Amino acid sequence: MEDKIIRSGFVNIIGNPNVGKSTLMNALVGEKLSIVTAKAQTTRHRIMGIVNGDDYQIVFSDTPGILKPSYELQEAMMNFVDTAIGDADIIIYVTDVYESSEKNKEYVDKLNLLSVPVIVVVNKIDKIEDPNVLDELVEKWHGLVPKADILPMSALTKFNTDILLNKIVSLLPKQPAWYDRDVFTDKNLRFFASEILREKILENYSKEIPYCTEVVIESFKEEDELYSIEAVINVVRESQKGIIIGKKGAALKRVGTQARKEMENFFEKKVFLKIFVKVDPSWRENKRELKRFGYIQ
Repeated sequence: MEDKIIRSGFVNIIGNPNVGKSTLMNALVGEKLSIVTAKAQTTRHRIMGIVNGDDYQIVFSDTPGILKPSYELQEAMMNFVDTAIGDADIIIYVTDVYESSEKNKEYVDKLNLLSVPVIVVVNKIDKIEDPNVLDELVEKWHGLVPKADILPMSALTKFNTDILLNKIVSLLPKQPAWYDRDVFTDKNLRFFASEILREKILENYSKEIPYCTEVVIESFKEEDELYSIEAVINVVRESQKGIIIGKKGAALKRVGTQARKEMENFFEKKVFLKIFVKVDPSWRENKRELKRFGYIQ
């Protein structure tokens, strides 16, 4: 790692569910590091993505959507958010053109107490037809967080992402880079394999099923021409196991095929994927299990 002084630091992205945090992170990093679906609570972990320029290094963190925890898993998810607020050099708070500023307002109030720069991104402006509505939103957020820069944006179309990057670089502290330039994330291949499979579960199943599942990669072997992966989908109830598998295994086969193709695209290598389904009634409440799954240090 170079000792050269550049602009570098940790830029942590927080906000409520479904406002586009993961889409923004992926747009800024230029890689699909965070899975993206229309369902709330898609992101469960804190995921880092690193962007290098000639004279800067930005370490982005995507975080779970802010919520009021109902069980141990959600407590752990909110710990990721609180840690991200505490160790940031810059905070990006993402809202959108739909949500109320009253939702989880205590986190909005926290923004005014921070000593680090804050940027409020008003996302999904591509959904607005009346420019007066956008002006009113920007003015409202100026009033709520007077210290913050307010930036209207569409993460989906990457509108204003260049302006956001330039603003971030100008606010970063001057210090050596934190990571080598060939590193683009803190997560390993096992993590991305599990997240890709979890994304396909979120896309293919409805109601409580996606929120009762956890994917564990039991085996990840690099062979000459492919990755050989064995994954376990943990569910809470026996009935959920039946839904995941489907009639004659059709649902699981569909999910497995989609996940394998996505993994091959991400890893740029052939993948042999074997999936098992296991009933683990208390995994969302069991701290030992949550530690094994990477939610608790």
